[in-house]
Amino acid sequence: MTDTLQLALFLVPGLIIAIVFHEVAHGLVARWLGDPTAHEQKRLSLNPLRHVDPVGTLLVPGALALAKGPVFGWAKPVPVDKRRLRNPRFGMVAVAAAGPAINLLLALVGAVALGVAIGGAPAEGTQSPWVQGLYLFLTINVFLAFFNLLPIPPFDGSHIVEGLLPSRLGAAYERLRPFGMALFAALVLVTWFAPQWDVLGRTVGPPVDWLMGRYLSLSAAVAGA
Repeated sequence: MTDTLQLALFLVPGLIIAIVFHEVAHGLVARWLGDPTAHEQKRLSLNPLRHVDPVGTLLVPGALALAKGPVFGWAKPVPVDKRRLRNPRFGMVAVAAAGPAINLLLALVGAVALGVAIGGAPAEGTQSPWVQGLYLFLTINVFLAFFNLLPIPPFDGSHIVEGLLPSRLGAAYERLRPFGMALFAALVLVTWFAPQWDVLGRTVGPPVDWLMGRYLSLSAAVAGA
């Protein structure tokens, strides 16, 4: 099996799981807080066909992985109508935070599973496809969590910042939202065509590296148990 095929076999399902759970978490928390829009549109489903965006879930992350760049992607956003939330301002903070939170929970599960896989493998087993696949799953979830916390519309971080700012500043920040997709497109282009600038490595990289260290310490503890 070629390295590229092996990478794809673990990258694609791992990324789909991370993104689908991320979007469903948004919709579930919105429903708990009063907005049933996602439920009404049948988006509270773990069926990936309801969430997958061919470009954002498959093409872009696949190309970045092959180019040995940071792997990120997106799905079709789960619809949330903040006017239907019981407390629209702080409800949106909770809804936005739910996506990264579920990715960190998935990373925790991945770290434990990685420790079990390492502990049950022979000495050379750390290079087995399962171990490498679980490490990739862990990395994808940690990176997606912090990537989505960037305070750039339409990322989750922008909703969190908007809700935590004083009302006047939050309203001014919200006016940046129409420019969000242009900023996102610029981020993708810079990441792809100017890797020497290492934009994501300088922003998302430090917290990702720190938390990966904590998760891998947990994996090592589980492996040695």
